[in-house]
Amino acid sequence: MKRIVVTGATSMIGIALIEECIKNDVEVLAIIRKNSNRLYRLPQSELLHIVECDLDELETISSEKSYDVFYHLAWAYTSKEYRDDPILQEKNIRYTLDAVNLAKKLGCGKFVGAGSQAEYGKVDHIITPDTPVFPSTAYGMAKYAAGRLSEKLCSQYNLVHVWGRIFSVYGRYDNEGTMLEYAIKQFIKGEKAIFSAAVQIWNYLYEDDAGKIFYLLGEKNVIGGIYAIANYESKILRQYIEEMVKVYGGKVNYEFAPIDAKKSGLNLNVDTSKTIQAVGYIPQVTFSEGISKMITYLRLKNSGGGKNTSTTLLFKHCCTSL
Repeated sequence: MKRIVVTGATSMIGIALIEECIKNDVEVLAIIRKNSNRLYRLPQSELLHIVECDLDELETISSEKSYDVFYHLAWAYTSKEYRDDPILQEKNIRYTLDAVNLAKKLGCGKFVGAGSQAEYGKVDHIITPDTPVFPSTAYGMAKYAAGRLSEKLCSQYNLVHVWGRIFSVYGRYDNEGTMLEYAIKQFIKGEKAIFSAAVQIWNYLYEDDAGKIFYLLGEKNVIGGIYAIANYESKILRQYIEEMVKVYGGKVNYEFAPIDAKKSGLNLNVDTSKTIQAVGYIPQVTFSEGISKMITYLRLKNSGGGKNTSTTLLFKHCCTSL
C-alpha cells in the first residue's frame, strides 16, 4: 500500500489513520469539507495532500496519480438531532456510493468503509460480525444500507470491500456530548457529573488503536467482509467511569442513577477475534493510558492551548484537479 485516499480526514479516526500512514511512508490524499474548522488537526508532512470538497461533490475530484486503498470515513448529519432523521441520513447512502465511484476512478483496488455498531440495534449477547442486524435508528439503518449497497457496487467494479463496524472509539478528538467528554469537562469545571446506572457492558477503543486497525485492514491482504473495530475486552460501563475518576485524580463530584431492572440499555459486548486474526494486531493502549491522554488534551484545550488554528497546509489543491 503506497497511496491511500481518505474522506472524513479530520475526524478522530481519520487523523489517527493519517498519522499511521505517515509513519509507514504511505502517501495520503485527504478529502476534507470546504471551510473546515478542523484543519489544525492535520499533521504537516510531504506525504499529505489535501483536497477541499464536500460530500455531494466527490465526482468532481480527479487525479493523474492512481491510489491503492480508498477509506470512506466521512458521514454527514451525525449530531444527536439529526441521527434519527430518515431523509437526512439517506443522503449518506448516496455519498457512500459516490465514494465507491471515486475509488474506481482513482484506480483503487480496495474500499474500506466505516460502519457502526448501530447497525445491530440492541443485542443482549456477544456481538460478532455475523450477528443479525436490527437497527432501530435512521443512522443505523443508513449505515447498514450504505454497507450493503457499497458492497454490491464494489463487486461490480471488482474492488475488495471491507466494512469496519465501529463500536465506541474515544480520544483527544472525541465528539462533543459523548459521555467521556461530558464527564471530563464537568470535572474540569468542578461541577457534578451525572451518569446513568451504567450497568451495561461497554467497549472502549482508543483512537490510535482504531487508526492502526483501519490502516492494517487496508495494508493487509484481508478478505472482503465485516470487521469489528473494537477492543478485545469489554467491561461494565461503571468500571470505565470509576477508572476515569481514579485517573483524573483529586476530588470530583459525580453520581450514578439508581439501577432500574425494567430498563435494558445498549450493550457493546463484542468478539474481535476475526479482526485480530485478519490484521495481526491487538490494541495496545489501555483505558487508563488513553483516558489520561484525553484528560490532558481537554485540560489544555480548556486553558486555550489545545487548538492550533495556525497550522500551515503545505499541499492544498482545488477539488477539480490533483
